[in-house]
Parts: sequence; C-alpha cells; structure tokens
Amino acid sequence: MSKLEQILVLDPPCDLRFKGPFTDVITTNLKLKNPSDRRVCFKVKTTAPKRYCVRPNSGIIDVGATVTISVMLQPFDYDPNEKSKHKFMVQSIFAPPNVAEMDAMWKDVKPHDLMDSKLRCVFDLPSENNEVIDVELSSSATAPVQNSSKASPVQNSSKASPVQNSSKASPVLTAAKTASVSTNGSEMRKLTEECRRLQAEMDKLTGENRQLKDDGVRMRRAAQRSDHMTSNQTGSSSSMMQQTTAASLPALLVVIAAVFIGFFIGKFIL
Repeated sequence: MSKLEQILVLDPPCDLRFKGPFTDVITTNLKLKNPSDRRVCFKVKTTAPKRYCVRPNSGIIDVGATVTISVMLQPFDYDPNEKSKHKFMVQSIFAPPNVAEMDAMWKDVKPHDLMDSKLRCVFDLPSENNEVIDVELSSSATAPVQNSSKASPVQNSSKASPVQNSSKASPVLTAAKTASVSTNGSEMRKLTEECRRLQAEMDKLTGENRQLKDDGVRMRRAAQRSDHMTSNQTGSSSSMMQQTTAASLPALLVVIAAVFIGFFIGKFIL
C-alpha cells in the first residue's frame, strides 16, 4: 500500500534556519496549516533532542487552523568546518473521532496511516553573509572594466550596482558589529563578577589569617603567665624549706650538747 502524502502545509517547507552567533538561545518558528476538512494530529521529532527545545511538540490542528511551533536551539560552540546534520520530522495523522490519550494513539497508529515531512537545519553566521557580500562587491567592481566597450547606459547601470550592494551590506555589517559588542560586554560583565568574587574570598582569607595570629599571641601570653606563676611557686617553696631548716638547727645543737653533758656528768659521778 502506498504511503500517504503529507496533508499539512509546512512553512518553511524544507529548511529550518538559525541565525548566529550561537552564544544564546536561537528561536525559529515552524508553521503547520491544516487545509483539510478533518482534524489532524501532529508530532515533531528531531535527530538531536538534547540540542533543541520544541514547543509544542505535539497536538491537534482543527480544520483550516494554523499552529506555530517554536524550535529553540540551545547555545553551543559553532564550528564553521562542521556542516549541520540535524534534521526534523513532522508526523501527522487524521485524528480519530474520540482522542483521549495522545501517547496511546501514537503507539497504536498503523504505519500506512502516517504522513511525514522532513526538514534540514541550517546555521547562518554574520561572517558568512559578509563573505557573500564581499564576493558580490568584487564582481560588481570588475564589471565596468569588462563592459567599457559597451554603451554608456550599460556602464551606468553596472557602476550603480556596487553602490546598491554596499547599501545592502551596511545593515549586515552593523548587526555583526552590534553582536560582537554585546558579546564583549557580556564577557566583561562575567570577568567583573569573577574579580569581585575573588576579592571577597581574599578578604575572607585575610580576616581568618588575622584571627589566627591573634589567637596565637593570646596563647603565647597565657603560657608565659603560667610559667611565671610556676616559677614563683617553686621559689616560695624553697625559701620556706630554708627557713624551716634554719629554725630547727639551734634546737638540734642544744639536744646534742645536752647529750654530751649528760654523758660526761654520768661518767664522773659513776
């Protein structure tokens, strides 16, 4: 059985274009129109679900109605040498009479009832546009030399073309400069915030270091006081012992003298 042709009308029909720079979220719109006389269910899929945010990614389109899909590309580092391989697919099916659960309906859908369309993602950068404009300007600038043998009206038209191209180039160049200035401004703000954060950390570390020094000084002073008190107590104890020894020495001598006197008296008497 042949595959059904897509009933929805897509705008744009083939490509989803995202204009850089890609340092912020880039949003492009996809419009789905239902020209039929029946309600149509749709669902949007992508090959890179982590890089895109789609709102809404599914739903029902009434007869003759149009739905706008917002496709948001997340910020990333763009490489001009790498071509985009991201793709989107819009699947559709005629809505059943009673639709209760969309997920259950999509799980039970038959392949021959599905209609789909594929879109390719294209990344545009201001630098690429400037290169195209430069090529056009250079080709237009050589045109008067090649057509110098022709009639003057042709020469005038060829001379006017560089002016027209340069006027077209001005908005693009201005947009590129504006984007560059905004990017530099955001980077400067980030650097300023980082400097402020580092300064706050330095102030905090300095305060902690000062507190540690003060605690060390207090501890050393307390240790010195303790040593001084210990030495004073030791000196007083030694002086008290000396006084006691000095006080007991005369009594000891008296006792010894009494013993000798008693010894001699007893010897002579006996």
